[in-house]
Amino acid sequence: MTQNLSETQEEQRLQEARAGKKAWLQWGPYLSERQWGTVREDYSANGDAWDYFSHDQARSRAYRWGEDGLAGIFDEKQRLCLALALWNGKDPILKERLFGVTNSEGNHGEDVKEYYYYLDSTPTHSYMKFLYKYPQAPYPYDDLVRTNRQRSRHEFEYELLDTGLFDDDRYFDVFVEYAKSTSTDILMRLTVCNRGPATAVLHLLPTFWCRNT
Repeated sequence: MTQNLSETQEEQRLQEARAGKKAWLQWGPYLSERQWGTVREDYSANGDAWDYFSHDQARSRAYRWGEDGLAGIFDEKQRLCLALALWNGKDPILKERLFGVTNSEGNHGEDVKEYYYYLDSTPTHSYMKFLYKYPQAPYPYDDLVRTNRQRSRHEFEYELLDTGLFDDDRYFDVFVEYAKSTSTDILMRLTVCNRGPATAVLHLLPTFWCRNT
């Protein structure tokens, strides 16, 4: 293949991937943030996917058709997974996946109650950047479910900001970046910014695991 000097490095990577010379697309952001409560994992008698596999069960129950994680990547065969887990020292559980109210819990149906942003990604995923805003106080799981259940469809949804969890900017900005040196040589960089007025503890737990097959 003749190299076009006017091509960017990313265009060259795309050409190599299309020609089957290098597997630049083998690894990417293919890992779901939420596998729980989906029809893929529903084996209930009445088709109630939400209640059959809840967020509370996800940390201690094996999935069948996939995995989930926060700011995660895995290979195209869904064999090996890499994602980030967080703990502020106050939550009763690790922050490993997105939380939200289910279809029956939300006054407007299902809704993720998190703040996360996909900031950048090249077509071959040679570079990716993700931002997650993690509160320093305990995450209000019960409050979000209880309050949203009590509201009618004519009322506004009860959001994470409404709980006061982010008052005084007491949260962390957690930036996750991935960069590929080669198609299989991948660097993960974590950058954490404490936006609050006081020192706070955050445990970073990058986790690499094999899918349950």
